[in-house]
Amino acid sequence: MMLSKAKLLPLLLLMFTLTANAQEFGGNPPSVKWDQVNTPEVKVIFRRGIDSSGRRVADIIRRINASTAPTIGPKLKPVSILLQDQNTISNAYVGLAPFRSEFYLTAPQNSFMIGSMNWVDQLAIHEYRHVQQYNNFNVGFSRVLSTLFGQGGQALGNALSVPDWFFEGDAVYSETLVSQQGRGRIPFFFNGYRALWAANKNYSYMKLRNGSYKDYVPNHYPLGYMLVGHGREKYGNDAWRKITYDAAWFKRPFYPFQYAVKKHTGASFSSFTNDALTSFKQKFNDAPEVGVAKNQHFIADEEYPAFTGDSAIIYVKSTYKERPVFMERKDGNEREIRIRDVSIDNHFSCSNGKIVYAAYNIDPRWGYITYSDLRLLDATTGEQKTLTTKTRYFSPDISADSKKIVAVETATSGKSKLHILDDSGKLLSVIPTTENVFFTYPKFYGDDKVVSAVRQDDGKMYIALIDIASGKMDKLHSSAVAGFLTVKDNTVYFTASTSTDDLYAYEIVNRKLYKLNGDALRKGIGSYQPTVGNGKLAWTSFTAYGYRLQKTDMNAVQRTEVSTSDTGPLSNYDINSLDKDSATNVLATVTDSSLPITKYSKGYGLFNFHSLFPTVDDPNYAVSIEGQNVLNTFQSSLLFNYNRNEGYKRAGFSGVYGGLYPQIIGAVNYIMDRRGYSVRNNTAVYWNEFESQLGARIPLNFINGTHLTNISFGSDVVYNRTSFQQAYRSLFADRAYTYLNNVFSITNRVSQARQNIYPKFAQTLSVSYKTTVIGSQGYQWLTTGAIYLPGLAANHSLSFTGAYQERNRNNVISFSNNFPFSRGYQAENLYRLKKAGVNYHFPIAYPDAGLANTVYLSRLRANLYFDYTQANDFYTNGTDFKGTFRTVGAELYFDTKWFNQAAITFGIRYAHLLDNDLFSTNRSSDRIELIIPLTIF
Repeated sequence: MMLSKAKLLPLLLLMFTLTANAQEFGGNPPSVKWDQVNTPEVKVIFRRGIDSSGRRVADIIRRINASTAPTIGPKLKPVSILLQDQNTISNAYVGLAPFRSEFYLTAPQNSFMIGSMNWVDQLAIHEYRHVQQYNNFNVGFSRVLSTLFGQGGQALGNALSVPDWFFEGDAVYSETLVSQQGRGRIPFFFNGYRALWAANKNYSYMKLRNGSYKDYVPNHYPLGYMLVGHGREKYGNDAWRKITYDAAWFKRPFYPFQYAVKKHTGASFSSFTNDALTSFKQKFNDAPEVGVAKNQHFIADEEYPAFTGDSAIIYVKSTYKERPVFMERKDGNEREIRIRDVSIDNHFSCSNGKIVYAAYNIDPRWGYITYSDLRLLDATTGEQKTLTTKTRYFSPDISADSKKIVAVETATSGKSKLHILDDSGKLLSVIPTTENVFFTYPKFYGDDKVVSAVRQDDGKMYIALIDIASGKMDKLHSSAVAGFLTVKDNTVYFTASTSTDDLYAYEIVNRKLYKLNGDALRKGIGSYQPTVGNGKLAWTSFTAYGYRLQKTDMNAVQRTEVSTSDTGPLSNYDINSLDKDSATNVLATVTDSSLPITKYSKGYGLFNFHSLFPTVDDPNYAVSIEGQNVLNTFQSSLLFNYNRNEGYKRAGFSGVYGGLYPQIIGAVNYIMDRRGYSVRNNTAVYWNEFESQLGARIPLNFINGTHLTNISFGSDVVYNRTSFQQAYRSLFADRAYTYLNNVFSITNRVSQARQNIYPKFAQTLSVSYKTTVIGSQGYQWLTTGAIYLPGLAANHSLSFTGAYQERNRNNVISFSNNFPFSRGYQAENLYRLKKAGVNYHFPIAYPDAGLANTVYLSRLRANLYFDYTQANDFYTNGTDFKGTFRTVGAELYFDTKWFNQAAITFGIRYAHLLDNDLFSTNRSSDRIELIIPLTIF
């Protein structure tokens, strides 16, 4: 056996991760017109017509920057923020390389996850804290990297020195400080850790940082907030400014953040984290989980229970092995109804044997235009129909007779209305309202009224009884955060927040509010998504094993009458620094300054070169300067590459413009000192090449229920001119030719669960055809494809692969060879190649183990494979050449995280060659190769 030469990346490149992966290239149609608001802190760019949102973001940022900058640093560099209002996903990010931000303006329905403040306000106060962080972390060695490699260099330095939990925890602290809400006051935000503590699951710091494929682990947001909040409370408001400055500076080259914590707190990093988590654990002091084995892993999420007429319960079940599915549970038995279509959340409503829910969809070409369409599912037969298309409906409810539907319609302007539809999806009416409010989780109350949780613009909420015809709203009860309504008889059941999330019942006729208590309601953490039927109450609560469905008799539930004016204030969980800072609730002081609106040109900053990326892929050594404009419609690259084998140098420019329906692609390359060997003349030959390319691609994406399909096709015109150097011009004539590069690819797959290595069902096909149109004659046809099927167990995957390539018989033009040759062999570009293969992927173990806060192994998996390649060509005398290249082998993959930040998969491949390797000097039939990612960007 021999160890093949591995292509290794320097650690610098291996660990380089960027934060811009949420971007959608060319996601807006060319018809969109852009405006802007400018201040010294920010350039807010937005679609024409949503001026109020643009101004509001700018006003907030200008105000909070002055108040919060002292706790992170004084450096100020303006950032461009792009407001995306046509996306139905509620999210935002700030990224380096390039330095920019995007806000997705559609507010979420679930007020417990984020809070109930105005969504634009929430995004502005949270995301701008990330801008302040990046502005002040460009110091010391991070600044050296920034100077050498641009914004990508700073991204690397910050990622290696400041953990992602600090970025998000500090931003959550900031949002909680400057507002009356923020996730630091929302009980739901802490549920994950409370559930782990109640189950006595004391995971290691590395496991809490890196997650797990087998156990529930909260993300880094609550971990970060608890550590940041504890630090601010115990060590003062400027402690983190000092710590992060030293860390980003790399005052110590190894473990800079841990060293900085020790320096400025006097406590070791492990002691600091333990103290912080222990302090929060004591604040909650939840009762221990009972009835579940201590070593029990994640079981399933059981969400949104609904009683049917025969006492069965329908709910959505999600596991780490299987996709979300509608289930019916009756008398202890479960029946699968149907896999749920791709959706933003798992909310649904059920009545009279019919289920209504909202499914996610997208515009085929423009990725920033997405939809939320209604589906109607028959719970008995599993048959489903689509009620609406290209709509923005959320949290639908179905009437008792299943003939009408009420849903929240959220316009791209952010305005919220209630729509009434029939069971065919036809719009019957829009409930009129003159108030600027946001509706969540509406429910029918009789035939002529709707009950809904309502958010006001100032973040306060109430439960309202709304007349469908007139839109008149009767405010029943005020609450800081409320939602998950259900109606039974004359009573509205819902969840509301104080220091915990509890169930309440409001009797509409008597206008009385009751808090629900009892031993059964103490199971799990929080009580959500109640449903009532046949004298029973069901709901979900959170545990270390997922959301669990709970059920009890109504006569076992105790009712305590409380005031209808408010269920109580939110808690700061003893982080009293939130209420003592000069920036406390500064959001309330923001006023409209009527900043001027100006046009934003689509051509502004088109060539925005932001980073220099070195790449090592022996024998190629390259450096590229990468560019991307703020609108993300143009990406450009300047490249210089040195090939060690031939000694040639390549310089070039490439760019792609995505602002039109077809993406326009262009490139220019010049290669100097290419070297070949002339058998006829028995000498080395040198020449130069010039190549230019112009073409178009059309990328399309479709969602059809549970299937996701990606299609891309296009064509390029490529001109190539070869110029032999002076010493060889008497032997060889210069030549030039033009060819077409036609491409088509399609991938169709079903959605997949967390542990699935590959989708249960998927198909891929890629076709490339190159043919000359001017000059020398030549062509190349390449087709590759794969089919993925379920294996013997839930997370096993069986795949069959195939490929076919054919090119011109002569070697006048030799196109690049991308044929997937049998693994282990030396590959050559021959006249005709055929390939078939089979792979069987399966997990081996989920170690959840790490070493020295450096490398963490979350999954070990393997692949058994067989490859068969048949080759045909011609000898110089014209006779046929035939070759067979068969391989059996195994691959071992390690799914890891490095420095608790970067997810990297690498592996080892063993190949046993069943035939001779005709094109290699290595005569061993056993090969071992390292499988290492050659690029992370």
